[in-house]
Amino acid sequence: MNPSKSNLFAGLIAAAAISFSTLALSAADTVIRYGKIYTMDPAKPWADAVAIDNGEIVFVGSNNGVRKFIGNRTNVINLYSNDMVLPGLHDVHMHPLEQGSDVVNCIVDGKKSVDNWLTAIGQCANTGSDWLLGYGFNISALVEDGRNPAAALDAISSTRPIAIMEQTSHAVWVNSRALELLGFDAGAENPAGGHIGRLGNGEPNGILMDTAGDMAFHLALTNPTSAQKNADYQGLLWSLKQIRKNGLTSIMNARVYWKREYLDVWYKARNQGKLTARTTLGLWYYPEDTNDDQQIAELTQMFDDSDPMMRVNQIKMYDDGISINTTAAMKQPYLKDLGYGLASNKGLNYLQESRMGYVISELEKVGFDMTIHAIGDRGVHEALNAIEYAQSVNGNNLDRRHRLTHVEHVDTADMARFDALDVIADAQVAGDWSNPQNHSAAEIELLGHARMDRLFPLKDLHNANATLTLSSDWGVSTLNPFVAMEHALTRGDQSLPNLHTVLEAYTINAAYALRQENLVGSIKVGKRADLTIVDRNLFNTAVKNLSDTKVVMTVVDGKIVYELK
Repeated sequence: MNPSKSNLFAGLIAAAAISFSTLALSAADTVIRYGKIYTMDPAKPWADAVAIDNGEIVFVGSNNGVRKFIGNRTNVINLYSNDMVLPGLHDVHMHPLEQGSDVVNCIVDGKKSVDNWLTAIGQCANTGSDWLLGYGFNISALVEDGRNPAAALDAISSTRPIAIMEQTSHAVWVNSRALELLGFDAGAENPAGGHIGRLGNGEPNGILMDTAGDMAFHLALTNPTSAQKNADYQGLLWSLKQIRKNGLTSIMNARVYWKREYLDVWYKARNQGKLTARTTLGLWYYPEDTNDDQQIAELTQMFDDSDPMMRVNQIKMYDDGISINTTAAMKQPYLKDLGYGLASNKGLNYLQESRMGYVISELEKVGFDMTIHAIGDRGVHEALNAIEYAQSVNGNNLDRRHRLTHVEHVDTADMARFDALDVIADAQVAGDWSNPQNHSAAEIELLGHARMDRLFPLKDLHNANATLTLSSDWGVSTLNPFVAMEHALTRGDQSLPNLHTVLEAYTINAAYALRQENLVGSIKVGKRADLTIVDRNLFNTAVKNLSDTKVVMTVVDGKIVYELK
């Protein structure tokens, strides 16, 4: 053989081997191409293709550039030209376990009469055992009806405890047996953050506001049976299905009632490989438990930040109630007293400012972040004060990610404090009721036009440089994030300035709130592949049509967890 030809032949074989080896090494598990990829990475806002290997993003760039990552084992996903790829969307405030549960199965229609509710509750009386639990009545209509609420339920049963949650979840209607089990009599004091409605003689009338009502459900659902826990688990699996169908890749369960053993349900889902969204759990702080040091010690034992797919590293606490029931903490009085017998016509506090400051200062040292329900302007102000107190105690070396959620009413003087204290503002505008044109006459009557016109001051918070997130509070509002995106841009004077700002609230800002901005939240080489793929370029879509957006595919950690069929 001619030596020169032999050398040439050997060289070709070596080159082919090197080429094959390079292809084998660079081939990715998945390549997504031909779509419009909005990365939320300022250095490279748009791309055409992305490659994923072992759950990690290994390439973001052009359709030509991604070709070197395609091998025999690569799953190549060719998108339609209108499809858009987003970083995985986050919902940092929802209640999936409660939403999926069928424990509360006696549903009444709040728009109907008290007699209609009683008929419906009576039809439930022979179902289930122990407590009869229901949902849906309207507290204003019950008060205006004039009859003794507890006695009305006693006519259905005076031996079986009955508890019906109001449609806002901030009040509960109970019978005499439930009051007896709770120890609520003429001499009982109101629990922290709650109010026991009373008759003229001081006896409880069966209406329990906020914490007092929560206590009825805690009593009914603590120490669940194995059947009840399995029902909770099945309900959680149903909720996870809804979550992935809506393109959500990260969520925060914003009220984990650990005394109801809800943590066990979540750990079961994780251990059985059923989690299809990164999950952060917010442990409930029980305001009626007045031994704070003991509760802090118990919560500390539950802290778990070891698994990026499920972390127990947030605390959910309430500062106040809600404005429609006049329990949101307001700086100025409500314009009307609804006759519930509240001590003040400026709302109530679940945790007083000084107590909240102490709890935060202790738990933030453990590593917990706070998610604080604050609706009224006084509630927002006092929650910010409590966080500021904790900072004064523990100094500025802690990496805090505390968040006020709802922020419906914020005093102008408190706007700049979100940025100054590094407090995240989280708002929910997915519900139709949150739109300015849909404000209820009843709430306007309570607060007046001036306060209602600034409900959810998104623009003011954004202009004050607050880190802003948007979430659903599911099931108070729809889980669909594109409805909320549309609403955030159609709020008149309080609209957010553009779609990019809205997407920040659902991606990189939300990832920051959940301590995972280095893991997800943008499409960038080295981050985990959490992606939401939709059927249109949102930037080419009229704002009024954003809510029509369909999720084509949801990808979590490189795995397809939902695909539109």
